[in-house]
Amino acid sequence: MANHPIELCADARTNEAWHQRFSREEIAELLSKSDLRGALSVATNWAIVGLAMAVAAWPHPITVIVALFVIGGRQLGCAVLMHEASHRTLFRHRRLNDGVGNWLCAYPVWSDLETYRPYHLQHHAKNWTAEDPDIGLVKPFPVTRRSLWRKIGRDLSGQTGRKFAAGAWKRSFERWRAGDHEGRRAFLGFAVTNALLLALLTALGSGWLYLLWIGAWFTTYPLATRVRSIAEHAMVPDPGDPLRNTRTTLANLGERLLLAPNRVNFHLEHHLLMTVPHFRLPRMHAMLRDRGLLDDALVTRGYRAVLERASSRPPGEADPEPIAPARIPPF
Repeated sequence: MANHPIELCADARTNEAWHQRFSREEIAELLSKSDLRGALSVATNWAIVGLAMAVAAWPHPITVIVALFVIGGRQLGCAVLMHEASHRTLFRHRRLNDGVGNWLCAYPVWSDLETYRPYHLQHHAKNWTAEDPDIGLVKPFPVTRRSLWRKIGRDLSGQTGRKFAAGAWKRSFERWRAGDHEGRRAFLGFAVTNALLLALLTALGSGWLYLLWIGAWFTTYPLATRVRSIAEHAMVPDPGDPLRNTRTTLANLGERLLLAPNRVNFHLEHHLLMTVPHFRLPRMHAMLRDRGLLDDALVTRGYRAVLERASSRPPGEADPEPIAPARIPPF
């Protein structure tokens, strides 16, 4: 089996102890990419969006609410697949990887692979340090239960979504207006992909369903993004230990549908070896577990347990001062 010395050298430095328990052949197998699996993940993500819209096509408060939460989870799924493309693990060929990563994953949710990639790689290199661009998203936790509910309320009322929108506008149209070619490319990508989605729904006789896409982006998508961010890196026991500064959350089927699309819950494994394709992360988790390497690692069963820990600060204590993140995720 072929080895991958470049990826191996880059990723193995994160934790030499666990790496010594894996053969080079096992590492090479974990790193192997699959165009078929990448295409299947993208297609499945959009198929679930289509199914949610089909259910809501018979309008009822229950079907609309369910569709908003499912679509918000799949918008996070698009962002997760953009994240996959940022590591160049969605498809084997770079042009295909970046093209699909932008046009079918990033642009529809008003994000941009080229802008996201350097930002995200800095997070990997500087996890839980002052230079980590995501540190402000997780360091304030735990907070009080009331504080967490206020945050959820801001998400579901669209307040967080408006901040998302302002950031996307600033990084695209305002950059374009200032003469930045990258801003023009991103803005046109956002506009074209969303116009095509609206045109497709209109051609099917249900153009109003596009409002669900917009509504989810402003409400349930920010909520799913917040929960994902908390689960990945908040309330860690040891910021200096790669097995204890990133969390894997063992998710059930409903959580995978709404909060943990495309295996994003296996985040500890992703940080140990960031070029493992998403569909191989459960296999890596099982290998680590069977060798006893997860006995003291940060692994939590279920997102409810994560949120209970995140809201465990006693009511009488003041919440920590928030730290502004470098960007609002997942941009």
